[in-house]
Amino acid sequence: MNSSPRSAIADIPRSVFWVALALSAFQIYMAAFHPLSSLVIRAIHVGFVVLLIFMLEPAATSRGGRFFSWALGGIAFVLSLYHWVFESDLTARAGMLTPTDTLVGVVLLILVFEAARRMMGWALPFICGLFLLYGLFGEYLPGMLQHRGYGFDQIIGTLSFGTEGIYGTPTYVSSTYIFLFILFGAFLEQAGMITLFTNFAMGMVGHTRGGPAKVSVISSGFMGTINGSGVANVVTTGQFTIPLMKRFGYAPAFAGGVEATSSMGGQIMPPVMGAVAFIMAETLNVPYIDICKAALIPALLYFVTIFWTVHLEAGRKGLHGLDKKDCPDPWAALKERWYLLLPLLGLVALLFSGYTPMFSGTIGLALTVVLIFGAAIVQGISRQSMRYLFWVLLAFACGGFLEFGVITFFVVTAMLVALLLISRKETNALRLAVEALVMGARHALPVAIACALVGVIIGIINLTGVATTLGGYIISIGQGNLFLALLLTMLTCLILGMGIPTIPNYILTSSLAAPILLELGVPLIVSHMFVFYFGIMADLTPPVALACFAASPIAKAPGLQISVQALRVAVAGFIMPYMAVYAPALMLQGDGGATAIIYIVVKALLAIGLWGAGAIGYLFGPLGWLSRVIAIAAATLLVVAAPITDEIGIALCVGFIAWHAWHHPEKRMHPESE
Repeated sequence: MNSSPRSAIADIPRSVFWVALALSAFQIYMAAFHPLSSLVIRAIHVGFVVLLIFMLEPAATSRGGRFFSWALGGIAFVLSLYHWVFESDLTARAGMLTPTDTLVGVVLLILVFEAARRMMGWALPFICGLFLLYGLFGEYLPGMLQHRGYGFDQIIGTLSFGTEGIYGTPTYVSSTYIFLFILFGAFLEQAGMITLFTNFAMGMVGHTRGGPAKVSVISSGFMGTINGSGVANVVTTGQFTIPLMKRFGYAPAFAGGVEATSSMGGQIMPPVMGAVAFIMAETLNVPYIDICKAALIPALLYFVTIFWTVHLEAGRKGLHGLDKKDCPDPWAALKERWYLLLPLLGLVALLFSGYTPMFSGTIGLALTVVLIFGAAIVQGISRQSMRYLFWVLLAFACGGFLEFGVITFFVVTAMLVALLLISRKETNALRLAVEALVMGARHALPVAIACALVGVIIGIINLTGVATTLGGYIISIGQGNLFLALLLTMLTCLILGMGIPTIPNYILTSSLAAPILLELGVPLIVSHMFVFYFGIMADLTPPVALACFAASPIAKAPGLQISVQALRVAVAGFIMPYMAVYAPALMLQGDGGATAIIYIVVKALLAIGLWGAGAIGYLFGPLGWLSRVIAIAAATLLVVAAPITDEIGIALCVGFIAWHAWHHPEKRMHPESE
């Protein structure tokens, strides 16, 4: 259990603390009992988010500036209640706005734009502003971009009052699944999950060649199962892994690149992927578990790529791991905090049993809270038999969920809180829970405001039909040439990713490109995954590379240098989406069966192995430029998926590995001897 839970919230003003706590309490209550309509919940969710952003990011440091900023946030929250107070009237009017409706809609839209600018900079508001201008004035444009024209009230009605604007699908997902899973991750992190993952990874691979970098890969991969934010992973696990890698000989930029690349993989690692995965499931109207299944093999291959790359880099530089005696016992770490895995296992079981992400997230969060409080109470019980009895009784109490529903967890939690207060032996657990609620609300702000603002793009696209127009134009460019269409889609994702987060990047690009890829024969989930993957890779691609710049102050290296190294580490990650398009079995799509899946996985592993060797310049020993070119050429042939390329690629791979092993027998037989 953390011993200093106040540290993360010590600098938060008390007013912000209470508003953040109220937001988390509101979201938990809505998820558990859903007493309000979906649109009202979305509106109040956005109101809370805008209020918190204006309180945390004031426009000026002067007292007057802060007061004005807080006043704007208060206006946004009060206006968000408009949908609740006048819900029946708005439903009856069905889009026929009154002057008051229009004023409320305009003010809310302006405040959402300003909140996004303060939280995320100018790029996303600028792009959304262009779409808004297109909706207002697109009728005056020449050529195919011209639309039939829409009234101002129609634009405001769509964006501020409908379910296709700022309260559209992304906000629905943000106010339900995403917020719950962010809270779930916040509770587990505060309870010591980072320590558990790091100690387990250190004990398993810390003593191997290049062990510190492998610890980064494994711990970041584990964190990705509970936290879908790549940048958050960088600034949490990176605080430990980057200095450790530097201490054992990795260059600062390479250490930062490994951490950034590993952390971004959290967004594609089931069961709790990035927010985009929930939006994708809702957009495609498929169960979330289908998205997890499609992402599983590519996610594992992504981390295999990074693990293999750091292994080769360690061999090239002759880097050893930690002394075995300095590594923690992984099983002791697991024994100490095993109970933290139960909510995660329960979450996975519920998702794979077909329950909705919202239900699964609610139960997972409830189990986490119960286990944290239960563990705190057990610490005050000296007799082992009484500890066992307590856990058995607690399990039976939680079993009441099957009979009485989610109210059971509220009753059990209240009883545990009462026991903690009566015993006065463990107050850290209560402070930890409060901190997790507050920090969870803060962590949700960038995602929530992006989901709200990106609704402008969705609303204008659906209103004007511009996606169909642009889609037809791109199809004409890539007509009959799937690779060209994929290349254009990838470049679009990477370019947009320089200025906007993964969520709006995915929504915008998938709206334009996914229908095109579907028409060219790409399965629907694969086409959306292709866009999703390159939206993530944009955070590693120069010149912006948000994850790399987040690692920069920790690694004490320029963000651009870290980005270059991240591309070197994740080079095979750029190839995986192409392989999935040409061989959908990689994402468990199509009807090829187990044979097709095994074949494409083996082929992918071969390609990853040689691509990494070519990028690093090392396999069993150093590789010259000609050898590196041959290795990359062999890997490329395995990706192309044209007639006989697989046969040539496999033959070239086997020949290359055999030739290289022949020339470096001592490294092949003793790979840890460098």
